[in-house]
Amino acid sequence: MMKINPLTLKKIKRFKEIKRGYLSFLMLSFLLILSLFAELLINSQALVVRYSGDYYFPVMGDVRPGKDFGLNYSKEADYRELQQLFEQQNGDDFVILPLVPWNPYEQDFSGEYPPTAPSFEDQHYLGTDTIGRDILARLFYGFRIAMGFALMTMVISYAIGVSVGCAMGFWGGKFDLIAQRFIEVWSMVPFLYVIMILVSITRPTFTLFVAINVLFGWMGMTWYMRTMTYKESAREYVMAARALGASTARIVFKHILPNTMVMIVTLAPFTIAANITALTALDYLGLGLMPPTPSWGDLLQQGKSNLDSPWIASSVVAAIVMVLIMVTFIGEAIREAFDPKKYTRYI
Repeated sequence: MMKINPLTLKKIKRFKEIKRGYLSFLMLSFLLILSLFAELLINSQALVVRYSGDYYFPVMGDVRPGKDFGLNYSKEADYRELQQLFEQQNGDDFVILPLVPWNPYEQDFSGEYPPTAPSFEDQHYLGTDTIGRDILARLFYGFRIAMGFALMTMVISYAIGVSVGCAMGFWGGKFDLIAQRFIEVWSMVPFLYVIMILVSITRPTFTLFVAINVLFGWMGMTWYMRTMTYKESAREYVMAARALGASTARIVFKHILPNTMVMIVTLAPFTIAANITALTALDYLGLGLMPPTPSWGDLLQQGKSNLDSPWIASSVVAAIVMVLIMVTFIGEAIREAFDPKKYTRYI
């Protein structure tokens, strides 16, 4: 059984005492878990269909044509229509739909010309966008993409930055000088121009944007870790470990890294916020993920172009602000919890 350091337990307890940060952490974690099961909550495919005594589970890949359920077409069944049909027949057959029975790519032209205002009758709870797609569905799936991008980019960037920074601070010398010059040169490459060039010659994908942001995002953490490692490597406990014959790997991973984790943990939430903002901005400028990928930046662009449909801009702005505020509160709470001066106030 893993034993947690008493000092770490004190920091966790202090983090829980900072209510707005702790509650933001719980809310954001809850939303992340929900987004992993988005297909069960927001989808045009039914969760369960009972027909003639048999059960079908379309959302699990059990796709059936409409004729299998008594409809007069061979394409995949429209489960909203099927639910209404079964309710009219008042028999034993039934359809259980997700809470929001629309997927983020489906267009609805059954009512007014899009964009349409929020309606509980049509189950478009936040309305539709300019081509009839459900805004709530696109917001929720866009949240999953944005958070996945932010977390993946942060993890890979930090892995590279921490490794290079620790090596620079621990060994120093020529390696440190060469690495510094390389980082200074690489940091001068214009990020936006690289994005524009790559988007013009290749198809933008999620993996491509993660790779580009990692290429330009690892350098910031490198400088922090270089400074922290350089300072820690000169302390008495590292000298004692060397005198006792500890290997370089043991000194770095068992002694130096645990004492520099405060920097990583403190900066992580703010890096997540920056990555979400970066992806949203690229999508807004038309340099992001290819349509029809659910995107907050695309919704923001639609909201700006359709100010007479305020539900588009208001919903996406509210979602972005809410997520960024929660991430910021978490970051501030972690920073205060890991501060050695317990009663320090940040004004």
